[in-house]
Amino acid sequence: MAEPREILSLKAVRKSYNVGTPVETEVLHGIDLVLQAGEFAALIGPSGSGKSTLLHLIGLLERPTSGEIHIGGERIGDLDEEGLTRLRGRSLGFVFQFHHLLPGFSAIENVMMPGLIERGRYDEPMRQRAEWLLTRVGLAGALHKKPSELSGGMQQRVAVARALAVNPPLVLADEPTGNLDTHTADEIFALMRDFNRESGTAFLIVTHDPRLAARCDRRIELIDGYIRGQGEA
Repeated sequence: MAEPREILSLKAVRKSYNVGTPVETEVLHGIDLVLQAGEFAALIGPSGSGKSTLLHLIGLLERPTSGEIHIGGERIGDLDEEGLTRLRGRSLGFVFQFHHLLPGFSAIENVMMPGLIERGRYDEPMRQRAEWLLTRVGLAGALHKKPSELSGGMQQRVAVARALAVNPPLVLADEPTGNLDTHTADEIFALMRDFNRESGTAFLIVTHDPRLAARCDRRIELIDGYIRGQGEA
């Protein structure tokens, strides 16, 4: 049996804002967290607990004030902004509460966008993967439709496909079902779970929905900037 492989590691990570001013505020207080390749984990906690800040750090959108973050074994503190952009492009996929699709582009063009950003051009394998992903999420008949021609649930399906466009080892999902009705939310969650099981892609999902959190492999509870609990859902 293969040994577990760390896809994400945080060690003593702290994050402060307004550093060096009278209103300096520390939001995260020494976070230690490990996510193994292929894990499917929920990040839960009340509003204001630091979940969004933690996700921004893992997503390489901000840097920690102190501590270490490794993604795929690479220490982000050793990287300049260009290096962070490259690592983000090849290692991370993102799904948000609101789909953030580009309105002037078709579904398949939106799904190909991460590959275009990473490689600087479209190619046939990229198109084939985008078509396969959209077919896989049930949108084979909507490849060339614009976001305005799709329902909210269909738009979020495109967003899930886009997050997987470059086959990243880790997908970060920030309230991916928060804007959907219960039935559609269950469908989107099931799609992510299927991709996790089929391709081994790790998922870290921020959710306020206890039903969905209970269906993850692990729940990570963040309260007031501290991880207060980690365990099986």
